[in-house]
Amino acid sequence: MFNSPHSPEIPFAPHPVSAAEVIPGDLIALTPDDAEHDCWYVVMHTLPETPETIRLALRPPLGGADRDEVLGRNLRVTVACHRMDVGAIPRLDSQDLTAVEFRDGDRVTSLRVVDPRADEVSYVRRWGVWHRDLDGAAEEVATDAEVRGWGGAEYVVRHLPRPEREVTASGPRRVVVTGLGAVTPLGVGVGELWRGLLDGRHGIRELDGEEFAELPVRVAGTVPVDPAELLPRAAARRMNRAAQFAVLAAREAWDDAGFVAGGTRESGLDPERVGVSLGAILGDASVLVGGDRKLRDKGPRAVSPLTTPMTVPSQAASQVSLDLHITGEARTVTAACASGTEAIGAAIDRIRYGRVDIALAGGAEAVVTPAIMASFAAMRALSTHAPADGSSPSRPFGKDRDGFVNGEGAGVLVLEAEELARARGARIYCEAAGWGLSADAHHMAAPDPSGAGVALAVRRAVRDAGGHVVDVVHVNAHATATVEGDLAEAEALRAVFGRRSLPVTALKGHLGHLQGAAGGVEAVATVLTLHHGIVPPTVGGGELDDALGLDVVVGVQRELPEGGDLALSNSFGFGGHNAVLALRRVG
Repeated sequence: MFNSPHSPEIPFAPHPVSAAEVIPGDLIALTPDDAEHDCWYVVMHTLPETPETIRLALRPPLGGADRDEVLGRNLRVTVACHRMDVGAIPRLDSQDLTAVEFRDGDRVTSLRVVDPRADEVSYVRRWGVWHRDLDGAAEEVATDAEVRGWGGAEYVVRHLPRPEREVTASGPRRVVVTGLGAVTPLGVGVGELWRGLLDGRHGIRELDGEEFAELPVRVAGTVPVDPAELLPRAAARRMNRAAQFAVLAAREAWDDAGFVAGGTRESGLDPERVGVSLGAILGDASVLVGGDRKLRDKGPRAVSPLTTPMTVPSQAASQVSLDLHITGEARTVTAACASGTEAIGAAIDRIRYGRVDIALAGGAEAVVTPAIMASFAAMRALSTHAPADGSSPSRPFGKDRDGFVNGEGAGVLVLEAEELARARGARIYCEAAGWGLSADAHHMAAPDPSGAGVALAVRRAVRDAGGHVVDVVHVNAHATATVEGDLAEAEALRAVFGRRSLPVTALKGHLGHLQGAAGGVEAVATVLTLHHGIVPPTVGGGELDDALGLDVVVGVQRELPEGGDLALSNSFGFGGHNAVLALRRVG
């Protein structure tokens, strides 16, 4: 092997001399064209050949194979410097790669040894392709056939097989997804969600309630059934709407993971080794508004004692823990619209490092209320498009996008330590491989137009997953359909992935923006994308914004590319909260 023996501080002063004047240690170029293209050799020794000729033994200045040249004594050559240490220049031969069996993780180094100022170039094989930079946006790649053809007189090439993986007795555990649950504007259940996404349907509706009549914007992504009717009446009365969504989604995910209905005890689990981690911004703002209205209209005796416990954002997590008898922990993450994704990331770490073995993680939100709608409208953040023509008013990445559509729902994943899931024979959807956070530190509501914070979260998620940028085959974008937000996310994705043809989809045309639940529901969809190998189309925008520079999947579903194993689910929120989840498909 060689260590790029880069000759330091060679005093280049090219000048012509005759071949007869050359002495050992000279750095010479045999022709003017060689000098122009930095093709130099060190004279190792000289030997008179005939009265008219001289034999020179030459070696590349960074090491390599020797060559002999017989030159006329009067032939003009170019000398760049004198008295190089010939004893310090190694004799090297390129490795014959013809019969080498390449594997992913192998490295090949190439050094242009005739250029004393050259740097060693290194390529790593990943997904059957040789990459100059596994985490760079530029696509500098080579095929196996091209690598086998490297070498020649000017280059020394070496093959470094991937190191054997060391088996460690301890370390972070791998986390896998074994169950999914969802309540969305497309219906109750993961099946309704997935079919709606693949069919290109949306669940955005006109708000016809009297309380919305005076609002400038009256469309939202609302769940088409009353969740209270799907729960026992006594239990439903003690839950706010967001908690009802969460319990329904958690029950579906619990059952989907192969556990017994009822909870931890019925499933033979230690309830102290199971946790809940849900994201919410407000949960259900209508409870507090309703309590205030009763106070003003009928006095303090009319206010329910359940108003406070049903108002706090943590109500969804607590109700899920009550419903399934989970005592390990019940955490709530509030990070604006990144809440659901951050809650999943937090649960991944809790399992990785042994705090719990199983977690129900995601998000739940129910903020389609008059005051919230009026506030978003006053910010001019809501879309003014109507669903009358059948198309979605939410148009992520569309040229005519003009704002997001408020929505509600819940999405929950069952996360589990891999060794436990395999021991009980569970169906594994994918690995919950990593996550990344960052903060824009830019504005209380507007995104950083450079996308720098988003790009940082993306890179951190990939790195936390133990992967590289080239491993990513799909991005489920946050893409709220605001003009500035979509452009900032596109800028970030271009900065990380360059102009790679990476299929990107956005679900808010189907669902609206589910706020704190968005990350949970979109994570469910990303898991299904990996599991089925299908990328759902983006709906809403008929014509994409030319400024995006992204490969947005539109019109019809698309097969997931094979050359990688990571999919990302992005979530970004007011105040510069950025959270990205990295999921890895399993064979």
